[in-house]
Amino acid sequence: MPKVGMEPVRRKALVDAALRVIGDHGSLTVTMSEIARQAGVSPALAHHYFGSKEQLLIETVRSLLKQLRDDAVTALKAVDTPRAKISAVIRVSFQANQFAPATIAAWLAFYAEAQRSEETRRFLVIYARRLRSNLVANLKALCPGDAAERIAEGAAAMIDGLYIRQSLRSAPVSIEASISLTEDYINSQLAALAKGQIQ
Repeated sequence: MPKVGMEPVRRKALVDAALRVIGDHGSLTVTMSEIARQAGVSPALAHHYFGSKEQLLIETVRSLLKQLRDDAVTALKAVDTPRAKISAVIRVSFQANQFAPATIAAWLAFYAEAQRSEETRRFLVIYARRLRSNLVANLKALCPGDAAERIAEGAAAMIDGLYIRQSLRSAPVSIEASISLTEDYINSQLAALAKGQIQ
């Protein structure tokens, strides 16, 4: 019988363990037993809290997205200009906890799973829309709406692309270099607009 009050603690431990095990495997071909062992609980208890491995994996991707959203909200509240808010969104995208090897491997595994799982795909679409929305909203204060949308798409593609590049451990791109590359892209696009070089 599970101890009263332990459910939130053990659920979090299982989600954290799932993230580590998925990161170590580089795929979602992990077992509930492996995750439970990593969390220091029995497989039966893991099933009690989540019902199935699929539900635990959904909770894991939900947890990643919640952490990213919470970090973005905190970062955006700390600055007050549109350009600073864009930088905050970029910095959060590449912060250390999101750029850890296990986290990157888990994100990539979830992207692969999204080809088969509608629920996983829905969560990843939410992430993409949230990133785009944050970028577009602040870019619109700096340039016309159509340009804001185009620049936001380019910046989001760079963020996702640099994230994937980071998974190629033979040619990693540092956090600061990833931030600088994305900032340079946005600065060059805004500068070209200001000079009338881009419509």
